[in-house]
Amino acid sequence: MAALQPLAQLLDASLDPRQNKEAELKIRAEEKKPGFALSLLQITASDEFKYNTRLASALAFKNFIKRNWTDVEGNYRLPQQDVSAIKTEIVGLMISVPRGIQTQLGEAISVIADSDFWERWDTLVDDLVSRLKPGDPIVNAGVLQVAHSIFARWRPLFRSDELFTEINHVLTKFAQPFLSLWQSLDVYIESHSNDKGAIQNAFAELDLILLLFYDLSCQDLSPVFEDNLAGISNLLLKYLLYQNPLLQTDDESEAGPLENTKANIFEALSLYIAKYYDDFSKHVPSFVESSWNLLTTTGPEPKNDILVSKALHFLTQVGGINEQAQTFNNPNIQTQIIEKVILPNVALRDLDVEMFEDEPIEFIRRDLEGSDSETRRRAAGDFLRQLSDQFEQSVTAIAITYVQKCVQDFTSNPQDNWRAKDTAVSLFHAIAAKGSTTSTHGVTKTNPLVDIGDFFSKNLASDLQDQHTQPLIKVDAIKYLYVFRSIITKDQWQQVMPLLVNLLGDSNFCVYTYAAVAVERVLAMTDETGKPVIDPADIRPLASSLLEHLFSLVEKDEAAEKVQENEFIMRCIMRVLIVLKDGISAIAESVLQHLTTITTIISTNPSNPKFYYYHFESLGALIRFTPSAQSEALGAHLFNPFAAILANNVEEFVPYVFQLMAALLEAEPSKPLPVQYRPLIAPILGPTLWEQRGNIPALVRLLSAIIPRAADELISANQVEGVLGIFQKLVSTKVFEGYGFDLLETVISTLPASALEQYWVHLLNIMLTRLQGKQSQAFQIRFVRFYHFISSRSDKGLGADFFVAATDRVQHDVFRQLYLGIILPKTQELARPLDRKIAAISLAKTLAESQAFVDRYPKGWPLTCNALLKLLEDPPLPPKAEDTIAELDVEDSSFGVGFTQLNTVRRPISDPFADITDLRKWVGHYLKAADQRHGGRIGRVVNDNLSPDAKKVLSAYMAL
Repeated sequence: MAALQPLAQLLDASLDPRQNKEAELKIRAEEKKPGFALSLLQITASDEFKYNTRLASALAFKNFIKRNWTDVEGNYRLPQQDVSAIKTEIVGLMISVPRGIQTQLGEAISVIADSDFWERWDTLVDDLVSRLKPGDPIVNAGVLQVAHSIFARWRPLFRSDELFTEINHVLTKFAQPFLSLWQSLDVYIESHSNDKGAIQNAFAELDLILLLFYDLSCQDLSPVFEDNLAGISNLLLKYLLYQNPLLQTDDESEAGPLENTKANIFEALSLYIAKYYDDFSKHVPSFVESSWNLLTTTGPEPKNDILVSKALHFLTQVGGINEQAQTFNNPNIQTQIIEKVILPNVALRDLDVEMFEDEPIEFIRRDLEGSDSETRRRAAGDFLRQLSDQFEQSVTAIAITYVQKCVQDFTSNPQDNWRAKDTAVSLFHAIAAKGSTTSTHGVTKTNPLVDIGDFFSKNLASDLQDQHTQPLIKVDAIKYLYVFRSIITKDQWQQVMPLLVNLLGDSNFCVYTYAAVAVERVLAMTDETGKPVIDPADIRPLASSLLEHLFSLVEKDEAAEKVQENEFIMRCIMRVLIVLKDGISAIAESVLQHLTTITTIISTNPSNPKFYYYHFESLGALIRFTPSAQSEALGAHLFNPFAAILANNVEEFVPYVFQLMAALLEAEPSKPLPVQYRPLIAPILGPTLWEQRGNIPALVRLLSAIIPRAADELISANQVEGVLGIFQKLVSTKVFEGYGFDLLETVISTLPASALEQYWVHLLNIMLTRLQGKQSQAFQIRFVRFYHFISSRSDKGLGADFFVAATDRVQHDVFRQLYLGIILPKTQELARPLDRKIAAISLAKTLAESQAFVDRYPKGWPLTCNALLKLLEDPPLPPKAEDTIAELDVEDSSFGVGFTQLNTVRRPISDPFADITDLRKWVGHYLKAADQRHGGRIGRVVNDNLSPDAKKVLSAYMAL
């Protein structure tokens, strides 16, 4: 253990905020030594070290495995003996360590399994099964935790042959022992029901069994489970009803063993109803009855929230099945459901009000982003909506009666009964909305038996203006507008919008934030013709004061974590800038000042990925809508804060900065590179920046923007080879090969032919080696696009003959098999319109200009002509100039992980042949002119080699 002491001391230091940066750098240096991962595992396993040291070691091991287990191609990055030792040791180790450490190791196992399971780790399931010990919940929990770490990966995956092969491999070995273990655990619980320690350990095991039952069932129904479905149902029902005082907890906020177990049972029931209803249907009624009893007897304490919401979700699914829903087809039952289940669960509790006042940002996120999917309120609303879908008349009538009763309670004493109004709004919302809610338009379908506008004007409109209205009720009114935003008419929006803008000045955090959310969404909304619901011209006069106010909300506390706390305000700033478009220039100076200040503050401690994503999109909007003549001045202003981010290696921001720098340079591509950018060239060509995979798409774009503006410097400083080295590195991996070709095409279209002459053999060798070896379909397509890119540039000294001559220098006449085996057949598979257009121009120029196709490959001429005519059957249309900025649904973005595209500065599609708009006409004219130039040669080849149909089509094009 003495040998491990220095590493253990570094791990301890990494837990101390005063020395963690230095310690982490030293740990990263240790990583390069052989056996580093095994040393971490030894520290993690040994109880001679403190718990915190072991936990830090497990965390370091997990992060090391995430970064270093395999490369992008799936090859091991560690020595083979380390790989084998880790896989041999880790299962046994995971079983023996405390629960908190198990979680970290479980994540590491999941990473290893992603790459290796099951083909490269086919002993794992047998190993797990051999370690199961009926009657030993602690050992079993460790084994099941490992299994769950691996099998939980299946939950979000799409069906595929490989996935089902893996699942069958597991089920054939694991399903029966797993079921036996579950049955033996049931016996163990019966016999230890009076032993507190034993019963708690047993329920920890039962929890994992239920999670694994879901994992093992999430894609397909195992024959073993199908044959034993009655027994499984009995066990699920038994533990849904199970009570034991030894498992009760005094803590009102944290769920205990019973609550967790029952919530997991409901999750499994919901899965079986959704996927295996035909097999499971006969067991459903008994669960419906027990769910109903559970909901009416479970208290309002927060510890029950997840259980209640899962139970409601289960009943919502039952309500969606016609035959099962008949249980609820009775107005008396519906009244009871609304009174005893829906109303108590949509009503505000003290803890909701406390969260609204003390943790407003958390309240908003839960409410707006669906992170409240575990809340009673949302689940109760969903259940009521499902019931009203099935029994619209009766359920709507009963619900509206309760809405009116709540409104009356409020009216009788607004001061004391304001929560009743909130309940009324929640209940009305649940009954009025139909279908799913979209991120762009909110609710788009409503219950025809209620009037959205009437309810708003009678009950909520005044709340937007009344100074004395309770803040939570103001929020209800704003949220109502936000949810039903596409139902409210354009005229109504014109009236309401000034009130929302006004509420941005409210003193309450939640009120002004909800107002910002509603303003942002309405500004993003378009009508059925694609026109904005709020005319940008109406916003321009307000823009300056509106943005100043929004920026003041962001900047009112200068601590980095406070500045970036409220992503909703930043999103509203972004939206206003996008809507203003060219109108930005009138206020650009002030906006730039604020954004620069915010950049500098948050780069000291990035903590909210959504905030800084919207922040950089705002900078992107400023760059995009600044006239190109002013882009150099803008770039000069932004360069220092950007350079500071790069110098301090703020990893989260670097890919955004590269994209913004690229956009600034692309605005004036023919000007020389600004002097401050020149020192960046060497680090960009060095290896370090490229090691971060998230940097690569943005780095390629930045380098592609630098090349046209620094071509002479790159040549004179002998840096062309460095650029081509990056191409070689990128094109060697499937993930980044497309970026490699993008970069190479920029180099070829920018630099003079003489600067690249000496590299062609090497470049083509790289490509041909990939085509012979581990090439992918995507690589073939990119290679074909690259060929046409070269072949279509005969006016730049390139062309088909240039390509033939270049490949001859690699291997004489290799072009013949390339052309017949890959280029011609794959040309028809090009999918992007621009690629198809370039291919058509390339083939036409080959027919018109190529000497090689006259002398060496005369049989290739008619094949080329037929390929061209096939492309022209459905000629690609030129891309439209796109003025709209694509919506990015932030919930779908994996922030902080790799690369996130900025949509405001998305690179426009560049068409090198933009002047060619009618492809058929151009091809006809081009071939006709070439025929005259070559004394009728093309006509003779056509007559001798083409079919009558092909001749007819080609003649028609040449006559256009």
